[in-house]
Amino acid sequence: MTALNACQTCGACCASFRVDFDRDEWAGGGSGGRVPEGLAEPITERLCRLRGTDHQPPRCAALVGRIGERVACGIHAWRPSPCREFGARAPMGIGDDACDAARRRHGLAPLGS
Repeated sequence: MTALNACQTCGACCASFRVDFDRDEWAGGGSGGRVPEGLAEPITERLCRLRGTDHQPPRCAALVGRIGERVACGIHAWRPSPCREFGARAPMGIGDDACDAARRRHGLAPLGS
């Protein structure tokens, strides 16, 4: 399985963590951000949060598909920096500690095992 396929069949990170990001990345923030306005909400003067990531259990509103089977990010090209930075090694087929923890939460084996 290639790492790209691993990410496209996983989605555990999108259903494990709260995602807060700078308001400048939000389209509703007035500064040219790209995260769609309807998929995030301001939580402070400087921070926004992806919808669904503060629910229990968390699941990003932009996540499409079934975790562990086939998933996609509905805003992949416009996702905020925490999503871009998460699992930087995953494209090489190696999950980091946070990736492995998210996968375990959903009953999936760590990448590279």
